[in-house]
Amino acid sequence: MENASKALIIAGAILLAILLISLGIMIFSQAQDTVNNSGMSQAEISTFNSQFTKYEGKRKGSVVRSLISEVIASNSDENHQNNGATIDTVVVGAKTMTRTGTGDNAIQTSAVDNSKTYTVKCEYGSNGRVVKISCTL
Repeated sequence: MENASKALIIAGAILLAILLISLGIMIFSQAQDTVNNSGMSQAEISTFNSQFTKYEGKRKGSVVRSLISEVIASNSDENHQNNGATIDTVVVGAKTMTRTGTGDNAIQTSAVDNSKTYTVKCEYGSNGRVVKISCTL
């Protein structure tokens, strides 16, 4: 009788351990999904990117100014339609401007010469969203 009760206690302990391990794996999996999720669905990322990728290629200065105006408008989106997504850096020629910069380091249209032609290239972050735009002469 003693052996049977010990066997039941051991079996219960094993089942409890399996339950705890399974619960730990489930919590880890959910946490990993949260870390990998950028807060935007694939459709939202595609819509966000399309605002800027349409400017890629060789473009006149006036078109690049329009692109920068669109970046500024997107970064200051008060309705949060972009789920907080912003373009952090715009490079025009040798000048690097950032979203958080001030003065000459802030993203601004005055850095673009309308008489020149630029090659516009979008760079993507780990989640597939445009994070940097380069405009080279």
